[in-house]
Amino acid sequence: MRLSKYFVPTLKEVPNDALVISHILMLRSGMVRMLSAGIYSFLPIGYRVVKKISEVIREEMDAIGGQEFHLPALNPREIWEETKRVEAFGDTMFHLKNREYVLAPTHEEIMTFHARNVVKSYKDMPQIWYQIQTKFRNEPRPRSGVIRGRQFLMKDAYSFDTSWEGLDKSYELHDKAYRKIFDRCGLKYFVVGASSGAMGGTGSEEFMVKSSAGEDTVAYCESCGYAANVEVAESRIDSVERDAESKNIFEISTPNVHSIDELCEFLKIDETRCAKSRIYIFNDKPILILMLGNDEVNETKLEKVLGGAVRPAHPEELKAISGADAGSIGPVGFSGRIIADNRLKDANNMFSGANKNDFHIGGIDFKRDIANIEYADFRTVISGEGCPRCDKHLEVFPAIELGHIFKLGTKYSDSMGALFTDEKGEEHPIIMGSYGIGVERVMACYIEQNHDAKGIIWDKLLAPFKIHLLGLNLKKQDIVDTCEKIYNDLNRQGIDVLYDDREVTAGFKFNDADLLGMPIQVVIGEKKLKENKCEVKIRKTGERFDVAIGELQNKIKELLQ
Repeated sequence: MRLSKYFVPTLKEVPNDALVISHILMLRSGMVRMLSAGIYSFLPIGYRVVKKISEVIREEMDAIGGQEFHLPALNPREIWEETKRVEAFGDTMFHLKNREYVLAPTHEEIMTFHARNVVKSYKDMPQIWYQIQTKFRNEPRPRSGVIRGRQFLMKDAYSFDTSWEGLDKSYELHDKAYRKIFDRCGLKYFVVGASSGAMGGTGSEEFMVKSSAGEDTVAYCESCGYAANVEVAESRIDSVERDAESKNIFEISTPNVHSIDELCEFLKIDETRCAKSRIYIFNDKPILILMLGNDEVNETKLEKVLGGAVRPAHPEELKAISGADAGSIGPVGFSGRIIADNRLKDANNMFSGANKNDFHIGGIDFKRDIANIEYADFRTVISGEGCPRCDKHLEVFPAIELGHIFKLGTKYSDSMGALFTDEKGEEHPIIMGSYGIGVERVMACYIEQNHDAKGIIWDKLLAPFKIHLLGLNLKKQDIVDTCEKIYNDLNRQGIDVLYDDREVTAGFKFNDADLLGMPIQVVIGEKKLKENKCEVKIRKTGERFDVAIGELQNKIKELLQ
């Protein structure tokens, strides 16, 4: 491709709205342009990369027996209502004005719709169906470029099996395929246990990349490899030790004391003597959650324990529910359901709110004073806490989700009536799995991990072009002739070349070449050409060396191998 005729609108300056490196470099290198918040157009050079990533995905999906579909992004709302996911997605789902259709954020329902109409017998399975298709999610705060957008390209696959053992095999096939895909794309990634969220199901793993641009948070142990999304992560941390004797309950006036830190300072006690109270609404009923000290409630864990969505009680609701505002709420005398974090199991001599403003209670014995109290793990783990698998410590950091695999089980086949007949003629729901990869996220994560101060550093697999040919001083006919011959010869060999044939300065060409980041740069200049040589630069290492023009093709083939 001749750069003089190729639409690559590079930028010298960093756009004001770009904060993460992949977003900055995708804009500066002319790969994308924003149409609206969270909606991006892929320009020619960027779309070449999208197609290359998609082809790697297709090859590995086909290798495990996947069959490619192309499903409509425009879906009848009634199909989604069969699984009640219109409510589960809430405002994240785009609805058309007439409310009869939605734009698909994923395609479990549509795949299940087709399966229930044609997969009727155990003989029809196993099946693996996949597609690479545009998805739509009404992200309230789209940011970080293509990492979190409202329209995005996704590979989603679905497995259909007759047994849970069959699902295990399909899940394992996808796990291995995903590792091959990300390995081939040159990504440094790790796999974490995760929450299934609105997808539902039993087993779930995420393929993650460590990045300050990530909106997921991961707990990771470098020693043993334990990794989990903080939505489900556990840690090794001490619980409260029960004192030998329990004090009697006593009330304390605590004017203008609302936080755990303020209470500790006022009473001169450690935070491990405090039980923080939070009220949530579940199925229109209040539930009091107790946490030790400054531990934070993990709402994903809470929803898993309760079996449905929750919301924090609104400030104006608190007094009617408990008799007090936030900061003065406690378990003694609370009439609703009470669940405490496991760190508070059977604690005594604790302090908490008195359910009246500006008062707290001391001497609380959870066994004696709180009837029917329940316990569960609600904590959000933090860096420095012990690894649950070894004697080392966890690091907690942001990460980008590249892919997510789920064991859906019968969640969708049950609700949509996707049944099959077994060898005995008995009907059973199809057992399903779901497996997603964010195609554009693969690109963004690659750039996050492969760049320098000058620009992107592509490897040969994902690079838009393998070779960047730079002709310097194209007013010289011998330079033009040499560039044309190299360009045509390499193209005939099936080697993609981006030829900078523009009438601009050498410095401008060098800067654009490093910004665009093709693996190999070939520079044809007047001085070297007099010796019948050219200069070759390896973008990744910065290594430069001279090559005889007649040996260039062989040298390039050698480098690309």
